[in-house]
Amino acid sequence: MRNFMILSSAAALLIAAGCGTPKPAHEMVISTSFYPMYLATANIAAGAPGVRVVNITRPFTGCLHDYQLTPEELKTLSQADVFVINGGGMETFIDKAVSQLPRLRMIDASRNIEMIRDEHGESNPHVWVSVSGAMAQARNIAVGLAAADPGNAAVYQRNTDAYLAKLDALRQKMHAGLKGIRQRDIITFHEAFPYFAREFGLRVAAVIEREPGSAPSAGELAATVKLVREKKIRALFAEPQYPAKAAHTIARETGANVHTLDPVSTGPLDSLDHYVTVMERNLAVLQEALR
Repeated sequence: MRNFMILSSAAALLIAAGCGTPKPAHEMVISTSFYPMYLATANIAAGAPGVRVVNITRPFTGCLHDYQLTPEELKTLSQADVFVINGGGMETFIDKAVSQLPRLRMIDASRNIEMIRDEHGESNPHVWVSVSGAMAQARNIAVGLAAADPGNAAVYQRNTDAYLAKLDALRQKMHAGLKGIRQRDIITFHEAFPYFAREFGLRVAAVIEREPGSAPSAGELAATVKLVREKKIRALFAEPQYPAKAAHTIARETGANVHTLDPVSTGPLDSLDHYVTVMERNLAVLQEALR
């Protein structure tokens, strides 16, 4: 809490000081909260005159669990005209920072999307990991950008149509590729894949670490080992963004194999097709692991 208050104060000082070099006249800056939002927004805004898309968090930052903005990130946000967020409880860090920026226009990519909720009623924010979810978020972003920047509405719509066509082709390819798999129970590293599993007919039988970095207890590990043996689960899925120590421990006890599924929460800023590339790689992993 103390760090958060310091950062909030830093935001106010940066705003009052003019935040360094001013942006060029007539330039519209669209900021995004983290990598998945950057990918969608950059695809939709590509080639729009006078528009620049920037990602405020480091592109190698995974899901924003307990994230704290740095002063430099707050400075970047303070220069933006529009801020695209995932919503659904993902960006817990933004409320006080955004309250310092009354002119900042917010676009919630998860607006009006039905959220999956856990046993405590908390929404799961990992909507983009489902291809259909990524498409719904892209539509929300496009609507928000057209409202914020009507002069480029036609560009946003044209880009959105092209991007949705690409994602729909990916979705169809993945449905066809996973249609014949026999094993549909999977164990994942953290709560990133419920939307993905629902879309492609998989069942998340267990989650090894519900919050990355919080190692499972001995009892939780034992329960997962028992479940893997009872259901004869052959594949455990770790994520490239986090250590897979617990998954390997379970694998040693059960003979299951550890594979990698990427929720596309990190990646290069210069590859607009990265979502499609990674999802195609995930498809190949699942076909190999669950055949």
